[in-house]
Amino acid sequence: IYYYLPHLQQYEDGIFPNVILGQQRTGVSLVMGIPTVKRQKQHYLLNTLYSLLYDLSEELQSDFLIIILVAEVSLHVKVQNAESVKSSFPREVQSGILEVISPPASYYPDLSNLKKTFGDSEERVRWRTKQNLDYSFLMLYAQPKGTFYLQLEDDIIAKPGYIESIKTFAFEQSQEWMILEFSQLGFIGKLFKSKELPLIVEFFLMFYKDKPVDWLIDHLLWVKVCNPEKDANHCEKEKAKLRIRAKPSLFQHVGTHSSLPGKIQNLKDKDFGINVLHRAHNNPPAKVDTSLKTYQEYTLEKVYQGKDCFWASAPVAGDWISFTFLNPIKVEKYIFRSGNMEHPGDKLFNTTVEVLPADEMLRKELIDNGSKFNYPATKDGYLKIGAFANGIAVGRVDQTIGKIKAIRLSIHSDSLVWAILSEV
Repeated sequence: IYYYLPHLQQYEDGIFPNVILGQQRTGVSLVMGIPTVKRQKQHYLLNTLYSLLYDLSEELQSDFLIIILVAEVSLHVKVQNAESVKSSFPREVQSGILEVISPPASYYPDLSNLKKTFGDSEERVRWRTKQNLDYSFLMLYAQPKGTFYLQLEDDIIAKPGYIESIKTFAFEQSQEWMILEFSQLGFIGKLFKSKELPLIVEFFLMFYKDKPVDWLIDHLLWVKVCNPEKDANHCEKEKAKLRIRAKPSLFQHVGTHSSLPGKIQNLKDKDFGINVLHRAHNNPPAKVDTSLKTYQEYTLEKVYQGKDCFWASAPVAGDWISFTFLNPIKVEKYIFRSGNMEHPGDKLFNTTVEVLPADEMLRKELIDNGSKFNYPATKDGYLKIGAFANGIAVGRVDQTIGKIKAIRLSIHSDSLVWAILSEV
C-alpha cells in the first residue's frame, strides 16, 4: 500500500481505521462490507441494515459480521452516522454483529489533479477514484475477520434467507472460483474468499485512478485466464469459470440518488423477482379494528386474512390495533411482524401485546385488584403478555388465563415512521 499510495509514508496512522462502533468480532463465516457516504437528497443505510437483519435466527446472527465504512472526511458526519446506527440497532452493535469504521483523512491522496478519462467529468473521475480507495480500505480491514467477504452497497434490499442461499451456493461449487455473483448490478452482491482479498486490493490500488471498480474486477479476471492468442468468446468462457452467477438475484438496488451529487440511478436487477411482502396464516374468525389511519387499500382485514400488508401513517402514543374473536378461544402462541422487505424501517416501536380474558369474573378481578399472573394488568382488564423487539412480537400465552376474547397491540410512544404489519 505504501508503494501505490506513497503519501502514506508520511502518515503512519493513515492505514489504520477509526473504529467508531463494534466489538472486534472475528472468526465468522461471512463478513459483509457496506461503504456509505452522505447523499444530498436521501439516505438509505438504515433501511438497508433493516433488510439485511430482517428475520435472522440466533445461529445466523452469531456467525456473520456487517462492517459499515463511513467514507467521509467530516468528523461530524462520521459520528452522526455511527449514532444513527447505534440508536436504531443497539442490540446488534452490543452483540458485535455491526461495526462502523472510517478511514483517517490522511489515508486519501490528493485527488484534485486526476487525469480525465472515458469522457467523464473531473467530478465523476474524483468520485470513482475515491470509491476505489474506499473499497480497498474496507476489504483490507475485513480480510482477517471471516472466511468469505460479501461486497454490498448502502442502498439495497435483500431476499429472505439470503445468507443460507449464499452459503449453499458457495459450498455447491465443485470448481475453483474467484467471484460468486448474487446480483447482476455493478459491485453489489459479489462474494470473495477472504484469503484472496489482498491480491484483489493490490490490483485495485495499481489502477485506482484509471477505471471504476467493476471494470477493474473484469480486467483482473482477464489477466488471470484470458489467452491473447484466442478470441473474445474464448476469453468470456474462461472468465465465466472464475466468475459464477447465481440466479435468482438475492439483492436489489433501491436507491435513486447516487452518492455522486446530481446523478440519478434507476438501476433494477431483473433477476431479483418480486418481493414477498406479507405472510399468510389461517387465523380464527375475528373482528379487527384500529385507531391508526390506514394507507390506501392496505387494510387491517387484509393482513389478518393473509392477503396483503396493513400499512398506516405514523402512530402516536395511545394508538391501538385490536383483534376480537367472534368466539373466545384458547391461544397457545402468537407472532406479529412489522415492517417488510421493501419498507423494513416501518416497524412498531414501544408496542405491547395484550390479551383480554373471556372470563368476566377474571376481568373484573384484574380491574379491581390487578393481576394474579406474572403479567401486568391494564385498567380495562387486559393482560400485557409481550412486547415488540426489533419489529417483531412473538411468544406463548399462559394457558391458566383460559379462553381469550381479544388481542390488542397498544402503542406507547409517538413514532417518526409509518407502520406496517406484514404478519399476524
